[in-house]
Amino acid sequence: MHHGKRKPAQVKELADKVWYPIWDRGIGLDHSVRTVKEALAVADSDLKAMLGMLDARHVAGDASLSEELAARAREQWRSKGKRWLRVLHDSLTERHARFGEVAYLLEPELKEGRGGLRDVHALFAARLATPVLAERIDAVLEPHGRLAAVRSALHTRVGKAMDRLVLQEQDGVATDLGFADADALMADVSAAARAISYVSDDAWDRIDAWLGGPVARAERVIVAHDPGHWLAAAVEAAETGVPLSPSALEAVAVDAVDAPEPWPESWRHDLVALLGAGHNAIPVLEALDQHGLLVKLLPEWESVRYKPQRNAYHRFTVDRHLWEAAANAAALTRSVRRPDLLLIGALLHDIGKGYPGDHTDVGIEVVGRVAPRLGFVPADVKVLQELVRLHLLLPDAATRRDLSDPATIEHVAKEVGDVDTLELLAALTEADSLATGTSAWSDWKAGLVDELVSRVRARLQGDAVPEEPETLDVPADLPDGLHGEGHRCTVLASDRPGLFSKVAGVLALHGLDVRSASAGQAKDGRAVEVFEIEPSFGKEPKWDRVAADLDAVLDGRMALADKLIERSRSYARRYRRTAARPADARVIVDNTASDRATVIEVRAPDGVAVLHRITMALANCGLDVRLARVSTIGHEVVDAFYVTDRAGAKVLDDEALDAVESAVLRQLAS
Repeated sequence: MHHGKRKPAQVKELADKVWYPIWDRGIGLDHSVRTVKEALAVADSDLKAMLGMLDARHVAGDASLSEELAARAREQWRSKGKRWLRVLHDSLTERHARFGEVAYLLEPELKEGRGGLRDVHALFAARLATPVLAERIDAVLEPHGRLAAVRSALHTRVGKAMDRLVLQEQDGVATDLGFADADALMADVSAAARAISYVSDDAWDRIDAWLGGPVARAERVIVAHDPGHWLAAAVEAAETGVPLSPSALEAVAVDAVDAPEPWPESWRHDLVALLGAGHNAIPVLEALDQHGLLVKLLPEWESVRYKPQRNAYHRFTVDRHLWEAAANAAALTRSVRRPDLLLIGALLHDIGKGYPGDHTDVGIEVVGRVAPRLGFVPADVKVLQELVRLHLLLPDAATRRDLSDPATIEHVAKEVGDVDTLELLAALTEADSLATGTSAWSDWKAGLVDELVSRVRARLQGDAVPEEPETLDVPADLPDGLHGEGHRCTVLASDRPGLFSKVAGVLALHGLDVRSASAGQAKDGRAVEVFEIEPSFGKEPKWDRVAADLDAVLDGRMALADKLIERSRSYARRYRRTAARPADARVIVDNTASDRATVIEVRAPDGVAVLHRITMALANCGLDVRLARVSTIGHEVVDAFYVTDRAGAKVLDDEALDAVESAVLRQLAS
């Protein structure tokens, strides 16, 4: 900044003496050389420049120039506040869409994301231009300080300006800041970001109402300290879309009383009604939680507040996941006889994740304490505990087991027990999966679950369960080779060891992810293998190229292993670490899940051609794959294989099974 009284060459010479030493030290610097008038002219049409001037601090030189610039910038901002506020809000909305939510991302953008440092700067800029914010936004100062400390520690650790808290730096940053571990760090980041988002959302609601003129949104004022009044007000807020008053909630939180035990019946009805409002309930629950009132109602909620799930499969913290699951369940209440059990079951199905031990086992015990307190009768408490115990049963069975195998249907029917519980589990499965993330629910998975539920319902009702034919139905005149259409391909060939593995390898070579496969015989005795491919951006695979490569592999004209090694090197970054705790490879053998095959389940880190390597190991052990169910859960693959020996029998010899396990693990490690 200069007065404009010196010659341009003199100004440039002085500026260079400032910039170059800074640049030489590797420090990034956004710079310009202007008079106060020139700077304000730029700020009049550049939001970034204007915000920078509002936040300007004097470093060196003529302090009067700095003071003049800052004062005139603030006055210019205030005089055109209504125009700038709309621009500022639009910029926030665009930024949030680009960078996502700091509170929930596996690798949050601390500065630009929703709930990040930039949102706080925007709030203080907004307060200069409107009278409706007053001191309310001072509540962001403390969480802003926590996020700023994390960002500073990240910069120190990596030695450069970096605002994305990447997975590989989280342990180190946690240690530097004195957290017990990275989970504790990320829980604190989530809590801070959610506090900022909560204040910011309220502030911008007020600003939008102010900009809109005299007709502004009314607030629900809560004055009573009785938790029953919180719930009644929360139901009204969720059903009408009128937000709860933060100032009223603050007053209530000062001397709020704990909920009695058991709850009055009206309270339970209000909680069910709140959850039944669907996604409109989430901001209401967030408001109660921000003021510590949700824990007053459910003390066990403290265990899951802000608890991170540090992998790419889950998109939310545990508490938000439970809210999302309940909101999704609200849309499915007409499919069950007891909507109240569905909604409460969705809210509590993962409550065990807040405690040490297996989250399902612990969750059963916790729900056994909570549900009676809410006023549920013993029979309903048992159903809620069953929903916790079995909440993974349907998706696991549908995606990892042969639905045409009577043993699968018998097992699920025995576990579920009755149709009412089955329908509750079906709805909970969909609600839970949708709340988990984009890879947890798809038309394919929904179809498998629907098929499983239909077959189990028939079994429970005593109806006939459809049987699958022993041979795969393919046209008799279909020639040998790979025939693809849409996202499915069928391979016909003379039966030979390792055919399944070679097909899987060729598919991997073309970047095609298999989600299920079956193998068997055509009526004419040829081997038939059918692969369902995971859709990729709506594009159909180039099946002619895949078929040509498979022919080359089967004829010995292509070295598949060498090609896969090349692809693995090229796509190594695609499979970079996406979870705090990388999955260990495991092999689980189950000879009770089917009467006609041995089931081998393999869990391993995701990577190039994992299916090919596993099935090659199985083939080398003299096993034929009859059916494969392939699932990718974030950073981990969970594949289940129905295998038989060459004679078509189950594998019962312990030594042989140990050899299979060793062979699979060696292949995965190679």
